[in-house]
Amino acid sequence: MDPLISHRALNRATLDRQLLLRRTVRPVIEVVEHLGGLQAQTPHTWYTGLWTRIKGFAAADAADLLASRALVRIALQRSTIHLVSARDCLAMRPLLQQVTERGTRTTFGKRLAGVDLDELEAVGRALLEERPMTFAELGRALNERWPDHDPHALGQGVRWLVPLVQVPPRGLWGRSGPVAHTSAESWLGFEQAPMTPAELVRRYLAAFGPASVQDVQTWSGLTRLAEVVEPLDLLRFRDESGRTLYDLPDAVRPDPDVPAPPRLMYDFDNLFLSHADRSRVITETGLAAFQGFMGTNVMPRVILVDGVTAGDWTITRAKGASTLGLHLWEPVKDLDAVEEEGRRLLAFLAPGDAHEVTVSDGPSRP
Repeated sequence: MDPLISHRALNRATLDRQLLLRRTVRPVIEVVEHLGGLQAQTPHTWYTGLWTRIKGFAAADAADLLASRALVRIALQRSTIHLVSARDCLAMRPLLQQVTERGTRTTFGKRLAGVDLDELEAVGRALLEERPMTFAELGRALNERWPDHDPHALGQGVRWLVPLVQVPPRGLWGRSGPVAHTSAESWLGFEQAPMTPAELVRRYLAAFGPASVQDVQTWSGLTRLAEVVEPLDLLRFRDESGRTLYDLPDAVRPDPDVPAPPRLMYDFDNLFLSHADRSRVITETGLAAFQGFMGTNVMPRVILVDGVTAGDWTITRAKGASTLGLHLWEPVKDLDAVEEEGRRLLAFLAPGDAHEVTVSDGPSRP
């Protein structure tokens, strides 16, 4: 029988892989690649995800890499926008293309009927490589070639067929810009061998393991990964519910009693989105709080205490003052440590403002 891994041991192993037990001094590029990317459909909140994990992180450390094209934002896992390295962008996208294809066919397939997809890819690529465009601009331009088809569906078809990066200044710290796209190949200007499914599984386990096949599928959006996982040289465990979990043979699994300091997570952190069974970090009370945000297109910014969900945080700014609100879902023993981490976060997010931390019971409202 496979050895048992306790719930707490699983929690600590995951936090360690996620660089949440202690901040790392590794360079930003290494951290982003280790994590398999950060979900980044919001332009700026992912900066907090790096601040939470990297000692002495400054926003310019990532913004400069985004401006220089060493980092990019592109639809990958689950067909959602992720911040990844240039290398991973080109390596992951061919493997994960099927995820975007599946979603596009489901939503827009009927509206693309009669369109030659090879021609759509070629025309869309040429337009976007001539100059970056928003999807609205792209749709209008494509509609000139296909006047009887929905412009939005045509643009989404190109999103499926052509790897598209969002170009700066969108995503740069303290700046804004249109959600404009161009092809990854033209933006980056080099080639990279595609990642294999086995390589993707190993990368996932390095950042999120130990984990089940269903967990890997939840993170990636891929299906039928059991046939990929089973032949690999991996350790096998069973969790307290009897599920089979896999892990890398040389991976560190910390003592379950190692302390987990408070952490203030950003709204779309993959820690909460990348397991089929999220109970390793989300308590039952936390799950109910998450469900309160369902259907709002808003995710809570979660407070972790002793490695699990204990509340959420909000920030408000007015007239040179920034207030961090701590909204507690569970009783917290060492509230001083959470408040101290909150003050450090305020110093990062609003360095020139006067700072205040407030505490209230119950989740914030989206």
